[in-house]
Amino acid sequence: MIVLGIDPGTAALGWGLIDRTGATLRLVDVGCLETSSELGLPDRLLAIHRFIGDLIARHKPDLIAVERLFFSRNAQTAFAVGQARGVVLLAAAEAGRTIREATPNEVKMAVTGSGSADKAQVGRMVAVILRLDEVPRPDDAADALAVAIWAANSERSDDREAVGAAVMDRAAVAPMARGESSYDRAVREALARDRKTASRS
Repeated sequence: MIVLGIDPGTAALGWGLIDRTGATLRLVDVGCLETSSELGLPDRLLAIHRFIGDLIARHKPDLIAVERLFFSRNAQTAFAVGQARGVVLLAAAEAGRTIREATPNEVKMAVTGSGSADKAQVGRMVAVILRLDEVPRPDDAADALAVAIWAANSERSDDREAVGAAVMDRAAVAPMARGESSYDRAVREALARDRKTASRS
């Protein structure tokens, strides 16, 4: 299953494609679309719409996941993100793709185990889960991959009834035969490396 994750924004829109085969997640492609500040809002939205349409046509994702606007202290930022989200949802609907939405906290919880994780923590865990040598840059791209990971883990077709709309109940869906899943082991090892690095500095 190919999943396209989107971190919406009018100035910078992160996107990430992953392939889920069984329990394995693999990076397909990732990037960040930046629109020129010299363009008016209608032209920026048009550029986003065309770009998302091209991504869908090229990679044919089975599922498109978009970060939901949850809260923002800056009304102007929230308004811009909302407009970008609308354009992404339109392009997905035009292509007849299944759409999933999650709040930033839901995505952070699914990827790091903490709804209050910062961008650096999200980026590190994205790299661990996808077995990448480096954290994807910029942050918008890493955030988009986190959204895709959330969606891929929430859409296990064999266990649809056991999966909530936001965070998968891992114990109910896939009981751990030996006390620790590969995902949990990767998280534990990443945290141990972080602690070792912190103790050296």
